Amino acid sequence: MKSNAFKTLVMVFGIALISNIVYGQNQRNEERKSPPTFKQLLKEMDKDEDGKLSKKEIKGPLKEDFEKIDLDEDGLITAEEFKKAPKPKRRERNN
Repeated sequence: MKSNAFKTLVMVFGIALISNIVYGQNQRNEERKSPPTFKQLLKEMDKDEDGKLSKKEIKGPLKEDFEKIDLDEDGLITAEEFKKAPKPKRRERNN
């Protein structure tokens, strides 16, 4: 009887663990699919807290496309400019 209870416990634990891993991976994939909002970028990168992003403050693809996004060429990206920014092309997946 103890053997069956142990096997059941191990199986339940294994199923719970696998479910948690699969659910966690799906959740991370969902997070990666949606681009960050301007508010999220400000929270992460706006060092001087002026509500705008300068080229010195940003990193990654946003920095590479800074000139395309900074429409009035004042050296700052505002929320309005961010809304009008061209959407980045999706990267091809390597399988």
